[in-house]
Order: sequence, then structure tokens, then C-alpha cells
Amino acid sequence: MHIGLIGFGSIGRELHKRLAEDPINTVTALTRSPIPEAPRGLAQVQSLDALLAAQPDVVVECAGHSAVQTYAVDVLQSGTALMLASQGALADQELLSALQSAADNAGTQLIFPSGAIGGLDLLRACSADGPVDVMYQGIKPPKAWAGSRAEESVSLNDLRQPHVFFQGTGREATLAFPKNANVVAALALAGAGFDRLQVELIADPEATGNTHRYSVTSPVCKFEINIENAPSAGNARTSMTTVLSILMDIRAFAAQCSKRRDSE
Repeated sequence: MHIGLIGFGSIGRELHKRLAEDPINTVTALTRSPIPEAPRGLAQVQSLDALLAAQPDVVVECAGHSAVQTYAVDVLQSGTALMLASQGALADQELLSALQSAADNAGTQLIFPSGAIGGLDLLRACSADGPVDVMYQGIKPPKAWAGSRAEESVSLNDLRQPHVFFQGTGREATLAFPKNANVVAALALAGAGFDRLQVELIADPEATGNTHRYSVTSPVCKFEINIENAPSAGNARTSMTTVLSILMDIRAFAAQCSKRRDSE
């Protein structure tokens, strides 16, 4: 399996490390500039044309919202499957529609990993039967909110107890906190919708990892999920399960491709 990466930050590095454990995988990464002392076996390019020329089976975006805006439509229009880590970018309804149209027209896949959250299969099932009400709480250590708009309402370094610094809709949350919005987007895309989803974001000085807590109420089902994730290496904002979720979806995609080739 040949995997293309857009970005090589904490998610990209951890993905490459795990993918490299299987010699059948090859990886090409699109980066802004060449990576000094790059991991062995990593091919590097600095343009999307070069990445697509390498003919990856699937491209994994793990570089943030601007990368989705810049590259995602072109990847799909090329007929290459695309897996999005930065789903928060899709609070922009025009962008979401453009990606879905590009995937449909090219006959390829737009894949949304579950990332740091779970239970999305049940949420999708409930949502298929009508509107659902979803309430989400994101709780992270103060350092995970550093550099965000949370600093406008509280001194993160001086916190001694949990502080709710945001309450609003999923769309408002993803636009205001783009670097912490991907779980919110995953819940919205699973069926709640960006405007129906209600969000609370909390900085907790006692938190050692990232907690994602949500409740779902629908005519057919009510449930609550609480997930406590360890942060990924080098990035307090990103849960390690995000990397593992993407890796699982890459493996599922590889199995799907293998089955398709065997049937031809």
C-alpha cells in the first residue's frame, strides 16, 4: 500500500512510524520544505502535483484546516481516495459540498476517521431515523488550549479549577477553535449537524489527558459516552487514539483494495 501524507507533524510522524513496521507499505509526504534527518524510507515532495505523480493509493491529510482548503478538492478530483484528519474545516458548508461533489464525480472515496471519539456508528444509526440532540464536553489541560481564544476569557497558567470558557453550537466551536475542533466535527458529520450539536469546552488544571464526553437523545435511543485519551507525543491537543483511528482506516482501505483486485 502506497500512502500519501499531507503534513508531517505529530500525527504524520507517528503514522509513518507505525506504517513503516510493515515493509509492504511505502509513504510519500507532502511538506512545506524538506525535512532534515527525515525517517528512513520516507519519500518527500513539496507540491501536490509531485505527490499525486507518485500515485498513492490513498492520501491522508494531517496538516490542519488550511491544508484541507488548499489541497482536498484537487486530491479527490484526481480520483485518489482522501482521508481527513482535520474534519473541523468542514464546518464550512461550501467546502464540505465541494468535497462531496468532487468525490462523487471522480468515483473515489472521502473518508472520515472517527479520530479521538467513539460510538459514531450508533449516532449515525439514530440520526438516520430523524433529528438527534447531542451535547458534547471537551476537557483538556490548560496547555492544550494555549494560543487559542480561551486565553481571552481566562489566564490558563493561573487556573486552579476547571473553567468552562466556551458554550455554543458545533459550528461556532469549530470556527472559533480550529486546532481543537476535529472531535466536534466528527460528531456533527455523524449526523448531529454542526448547528444542532451543543458544545462546552473546558480547561482543567487537573486533567492529564484529553476527555471527550457526549450524550445523545433521540426518539429511538439515549446514550452517553465518556472517553479519556492520552495525548500524542509532542502535541497536547491531539489524542493518541486519533493516530490509531487513522491507522485502522488505512488498513481497512488496504483490505478493501486487495479484495477488489482479487475479484478482477
